Amino acid sequence: MQNRLFPCLLASAISITWTFAAEPVITKEVREESGKKVDYLFIDGTKVHETDPEKQPFPPIVEPKPYDEAAAKAPADAMVLFDGSDASLKNWTSGGGKPTKWTLVDGALESVKGGGYAESVDSFGSCKLHIEFATPAKPKGNGQGRGNSGVFLMGEYEVQVLDSYGNTTYPDGQCGALYGRSKPIVNASRKPGEWQTYDITFHRPLFDESGKVTRKAKFHIVHNGWVIQDNVELTGGTGWNGPHSVSEYKKHGDTGPLKMQDHGNPVRFRNIWIQKIED
Repeated sequence: MQNRLFPCLLASAISITWTFAAEPVITKEVREESGKKVDYLFIDGTKVHETDPEKQPFPPIVEPKPYDEAAAKAPADAMVLFDGSDASLKNWTSGGGKPTKWTLVDGALESVKGGGYAESVDSFGSCKLHIEFATPAKPKGNGQGRGNSGVFLMGEYEVQVLDSYGNTTYPDGQCGALYGRSKPIVNASRKPGEWQTYDITFHRPLFDESGKVTRKAKFHIVHNGWVIQDNVELTGGTGWNGPHSVSEYKKHGDTGPLKMQDHGNPVRFRNIWIQKIED
């Protein structure tokens, strides 16, 4: 059993610190390893996917707050992307207009190994997203191999989904991380098999004609009732770029699909709805 804390004041203090922190310092290196060039990216002196807790401490563990049924209900102006019905399954593809290979299981949308991403038919820019997920009730594997999936805003920017209950990995890749860019303030994960919630407010990045970022993407995320990303501006992309690096920004359109990742684990999703935000 996990040693769960209740650091309300601590979380608030951390949240305030992060909100008013200075612009992160990004540095890069290319190292020769086993005859190959390997990219390294450092954020404020800490390398991406750092596993040493002395250099990248784990977020404190907190008790998830009770499920808020009223808050989980889709508002009248929201677009419901999945409600457990066969009809809402048609809102999802595997890309290229092909039907999704994910399956309906007990009213949930479950990833299928080798099935690829579940990708929304509609595309979105800045938005508020409510999504619920459950990692497998019988956990297998460890680290990144246990209950791994992800929620990708605009098909680009990943909020990590992982079984982080009694399962450790690099903090910027645990449940609730903006993958490779920002670890969660706290670990509010529930037990394997239990339903969890993300409430995400996302503001898309803006680019000029040359592709330069003129406004960074911003995330505010509530996980099981706890603020875990407090209006965090992404310093770049979240795509895998080797064991200690992630992608940079790359110019894209004003909207993109919502995606959920197949990472070989049967992770389930339900009650997915979205509200568009006008920029």
